[in-house]
Order: sequence, then structure tokens, then C-alpha cells
Amino acid sequence: MKTALILVDLQNDFLPGGALGVPGGDAVIPVANALMDSFDVVAATQDWHPADHGSFAANHAGAQVGDLAELGGLPQVLWPVHCMQDTPGAAFAPELNAARIAAVFPKGTDVAIDSYSGFQDNGGRRQTGLADYLQAQGVTDVAVMGLATDYCVKATAIDAVAAGFRVTLVTDGCRGVDLADGDVERALAAMVAAGVRLTDSKQLLEKGLKP
Repeated sequence: MKTALILVDLQNDFLPGGALGVPGGDAVIPVANALMDSFDVVAATQDWHPADHGSFAANHAGAQVGDLAELGGLPQVLWPVHCMQDTPGAAFAPELNAARIAAVFPKGTDVAIDSYSGFQDNGGRRQTGLADYLQAQGVTDVAVMGLATDYCVKATAIDAVAAGFRVTLVTDGCRGVDLADGDVERALAAMVAAGVRLTDSKQLLEKGLKP
């Protein structure tokens, strides 16, 4: 068994005070740092949007953040401008031990479709290369953590199952947006229904990932 830790979007704009700050998001950084040495591979996803990305409310006349629109033929929540390419907001959190990350997979780079999952865009039309990378490393089991539980973490964990990995969610290593009350709870239920196992960092450090 070879294991990987997938860090989802641990970027400045998703931390408190950022353009799309997730409440309590900064609390997951120490969890990531503590877990890294327990895994054979550490990979990270990175929201990496062009300035004219279609998920930004500012790019839709008269739209407000939180409105529901359509992008790439799919329903799309409109967000504030965030994680623009080559800006400080798109950089990894300074407290994150980024030197331990073996590979980074940008997502959300196509203006015409969003990409919550670290594996593919929301329409499943273009892969990021994460699945191929993990398979090439011989990884069979992955743990997923990061921001935000009800969007990019959920999509990444569910797609990891679909890609054939055994998947564990590190619950204390995630925080959610909860745009609608109950979104985080529904996201956790959806992950479990897809075959994702739930645990926390303490149990992982004590027992590791077991089939």
C-alpha cells in the first residue's frame, strides 16, 4: 500500500481575510503540516483563475456574489474575484510547509468552466493529471483535506473514489463555506455515500491509512 495526502486549495484567498475567506480556514494549515511526513506522496491542488474567469460575479453584468448562473452549460455559483493567476491571493498559505509538496495541480484555468475537483473540471471534460500522477507513483490510498468542504474538497474526494483510490477525508483538516445552511453536512453525507471514509488527524497519526 502506498499513500498520498491531497491538500486542496490551501491558498491565501481562502483563508480568513482573503477574497473568499473560509471561516476557520487557517486552522487546517497546522493539520496539513503535521500529517505530511506520514504519507509517501504529498500533492496539492491550486485554484488558478484568469482575470476574466466566468465564475466571478464581477464578470457578469448586474450579478451579485452568491447568484446562480450558468457556465459551460452547468449551474454555477458566482464568486468574488479570487485566486487570480500570479497574485498573492493565489499563493499557498505562508505557514504551509510547501517544500514538502511533491506536485501541484492547477485548476479553474479555463474561463468557460469552473473546476472544483482537483482531478477534472466540473463538466468532466478536461483532466488535471492528478489521477495519472498518483497512479504513476503507485498510490492506492489517499487522504483528502483542505478548503472548502462543501465545494472543492467534496468534489476532489468523490472524484478520487471514481478514479479507483481508497479515500479518507481528514475531517479536522477541512472547513466549509456553508453558503446555504447545512451545505457542509450534506457534503459529508455525499462523500460517505460515494465511499469516502471519515477520520481525523489524530487517528491518522496513530493508525495511518488502513484498507
